Amino acid sequence: MFKALSKIKVHLVMLILFFSLTSFFLPIENIQIRIFAHLKITTLNISVGTGIYRLYADGVQISNYKGGVGFVFIQKGDSIEIKQNDISLGNYKYIKFIGEESGELKLKLTIPDRKIRTYQGNLSFSINEDYIRIINEIELNEYIAGVTEAEAGSRSSTEFYKVQAILARTFALAHINKHATEGFSLCDQVHCQAYYGKPHDLTIFKAMADTKDKVVVDENLNLIIAAFHSNSGGQTANSEDVWGSRTSYLKSVPDSFSTKMPNSKWQRRMLADDWLSYLKLKHNFPIESPEERQAALNFKQDTRKIYLECNNSRVPLKNIRFDLQLKSTFFTISPLNKDSILFEGKGYGHGLGMCQEGAMRMAKMGYSYMDIMNFYYKGIQLIDLHKLSFFKDE
Repeated sequence: MFKALSKIKVHLVMLILFFSLTSFFLPIENIQIRIFAHLKITTLNISVGTGIYRLYADGVQISNYKGGVGFVFIQKGDSIEIKQNDISLGNYKYIKFIGEESGELKLKLTIPDRKIRTYQGNLSFSINEDYIRIINEIELNEYIAGVTEAEAGSRSSTEFYKVQAILARTFALAHINKHATEGFSLCDQVHCQAYYGKPHDLTIFKAMADTKDKVVVDENLNLIIAAFHSNSGGQTANSEDVWGSRTSYLKSVPDSFSTKMPNSKWQRRMLADDWLSYLKLKHNFPIESPEERQAALNFKQDTRKIYLECNNSRVPLKNIRFDLQLKSTFFTISPLNKDSILFEGKGYGHGLGMCQEGAMRMAKMGYSYMDIMNFYYKGIQLIDLHKLSFFKDE
């Protein structure tokens, strides 16, 4: 009897472990991305690249299709006409391709004209405000692979791709409901994350495998704001100086890795009168005062500042950058001649978090992806996204 009870206990323990482990490692759900979100699409070509896809139109399956089969979709009022080999298959309000796990679809916009892109997962089509809306339903890590190449470019190192992939995954999960009211999770534009479909660089897939499901959290186990930029110009920025809100991890650090990189320096010439008029009209800066005028024409930044200021007058540098479309807020101003001034700038972007060019250089110098992460973000941890809720509950 005691042996039987012991066996029962063992089985119960095994069941508890099984259910705890399976809940610990739940499969990642698909994510819905609106693609070509900025375009007014009326005509496109789509073909099955690999795998087998089922084509549904208004909820009814039309047929199964293998690689090479192509269609033309044309916006017709509030519907989409499907054509195959110049033969119309009808007009429908909602069309969806559902494929196998390894399936790929080739998408070529014709109005407006765009290059061919390859998308994994499923694609759905409907009419939104008189244009074709396209949603890519894709497994999260496949989406992250596409974002990694779109945001970081191709032909980079594996270690750098690891960092970019982790940040992309963290951002996606932190903003998963950004477009929920519109019927999808995120779009493919930079205010979400750039995404152009399946990446071309095979190095990215190794980086994805090595960092699968990893996300970045702060000291309270909250997903961080995964900010990054092109080049810091030699010093990253504090979050409160850019966004007005303080974080524990977006802290200014000296960044020698970013110097001597392609986007580390820039220049901009401007008429002195135009500059002074801008300050007066837009920011009420007292250019009539000789002291303030001198400060405006001779502005120095050895380390990052927040304002152009003199006495009680000050203008946020982030506003100047936005208004004048400058590459960064990290600039000096000096007279070029009697009529003009010269902006001599450092870096490209807002300066928060990871400097991409600096991270690329660190990776080439032999630093690991964890070294890079800890250099640009302070007090962070990497954690498997499946375990995140478990530890937060603890």
